[in-house]
Amino acid sequence: LKCTVKPRKWSAVSGTSVGNNAWHSSASDASSVAIDDGFARCRHTATPSSTTTKNAHNAVSKCSFHLPEEKNLRFLRIAILENAAFCPQNYKNYYYLCSNKCLYNQKPLPRTPLRLHGRNNHHHNMKVVDRFLQYVKYDTQSDELTNLTPSTPGQMVFAQQLKKELKGMGLSNISLDDNGYLMATLPSNTDKKVPTIGFIAHLDTSPDMSGHNVNPRVVKYEGGKIVLNEEKAIVLDPQQFPEMNDFVGHDLVVTDGTTLLGADDKAGIAEIISAIEYLQAHPEIKHGDIRIAFNPDEEIGMGAHHFDVEKFGADWAYTMDGGYPGELEFENFNAASAKITFTGLNVHPGMAKHKMLNSIRVANQFAVMIPRWETPEHTEGYEGFYHLIGFEGNVEKTVLTYIVRDHDRARFESRKRELEHLCHKVNSEFPNCASIEIKDQYYNMREKIEPVMHIIEVAEKAMKNADVKPIVQPIRGGTDGAQLSFKGLPCPNIFAGGMNMHGRYEYVSVQVMEKAMQTIVEICKIVEAEA
Repeated sequence: LKCTVKPRKWSAVSGTSVGNNAWHSSASDASSVAIDDGFARCRHTATPSSTTTKNAHNAVSKCSFHLPEEKNLRFLRIAILENAAFCPQNYKNYYYLCSNKCLYNQKPLPRTPLRLHGRNNHHHNMKVVDRFLQYVKYDTQSDELTNLTPSTPGQMVFAQQLKKELKGMGLSNISLDDNGYLMATLPSNTDKKVPTIGFIAHLDTSPDMSGHNVNPRVVKYEGGKIVLNEEKAIVLDPQQFPEMNDFVGHDLVVTDGTTLLGADDKAGIAEIISAIEYLQAHPEIKHGDIRIAFNPDEEIGMGAHHFDVEKFGADWAYTMDGGYPGELEFENFNAASAKITFTGLNVHPGMAKHKMLNSIRVANQFAVMIPRWETPEHTEGYEGFYHLIGFEGNVEKTVLTYIVRDHDRARFESRKRELEHLCHKVNSEFPNCASIEIKDQYYNMREKIEPVMHIIEVAEKAMKNADVKPIVQPIRGGTDGAQLSFKGLPCPNIFAGGMNMHGRYEYVSVQVMEKAMQTIVEICKIVEAEA
């Protein structure tokens, strides 16, 4: 399988470069590398060999200093046949793989083939589980510390691959922007004037646990414990996770206990693409224009920030990002983050009396003033909470990081005022010690969905047609749909099947993924029929 990537511009000057566009060639191995607007690409017309690999490496090394300055350099991407992959060591230097070895440090890495789906080699009617198992091999953890969009290069690599797949399926209006937002259209096949609907899922996985080297397997679940990793004694136990009992008789995709699975939200992506493929294979099912989108950085609250609602052009949409089968959600938390900084004074402990101010001790005093029953481990349903997610510091300076959540807007505002009040209380005892910074993240989408409740009714009817019992309940979290709803795109959330998300015990039922895919198809049918 050969892959040729053609840049927009070329300067064919052997061994030299012009501006940001450079061409390097070697007569010995027919390999070439180009720099184009901050992207490095490698083209091979022969099977990679050690000579090819070395020369490709040398070519990139020679022209690497022609890349734009670091803050403008998004990603270094090398495409070498089906073995191409992306290997970020950190966020300042991007490396690449060739023949499964990182050419800068020569450490062997796991084989992660990029299966390029062209029009001549696309496999129609690929099972949703096969597609999902393929997708989880991509490491797409997001990272809020990079201040990039997408926040990690693996997300762009995955988006590029999905773009190839959608192109191979023959979809129209395919676009992938520099921020990693991928959109496409399945054109209408009816003469009716039908509303344009959209389906959305996110590319990234949670930064809470590694998504590198995910090793999934499918287990026919007959009840009881599932040994994920015998060597490390990691077991998925229904006593700890009683929801497992609802999936007896299902085929469960599980991890090897060392990574998360990535069903949140690669299950959603697989379901959307599989549903589109099903509609293509069944032209007797009439539907209007269907827009699909896959966005980065949902897990760090940035997924909708650069989402172009006008470009997407849907009347409404659904995120496929829920968990348990039947979940249909149009209420979510109002959310904010709070960073409280405590400034102390350090002197030698032997001479500290009436002089030292230990910021760690003051921060701890603040933390215990938060009601212990208003934390995630003691709340459920519509109950809000304060969640301490970071505690870092020393005598001179300590920083506490909280997230604040509540479904009710008035209580949400009250919780933020309470944090400010506690800071004032600390400062009354230790003047100018505490400062607070609060940032709103997203709001409850209910107020935007209630005027268009027919979109909830459509989803409920679709689930029933797919033999799924709708479970309408509030989200104890947030989705991209919340922010999109406030940007003018009403966007409730539908189940995708992932359970125990963000950790090593994550799993998803194959049968539930199939039901989610069927629900998407039914939504498209209902919207057309009712137009």
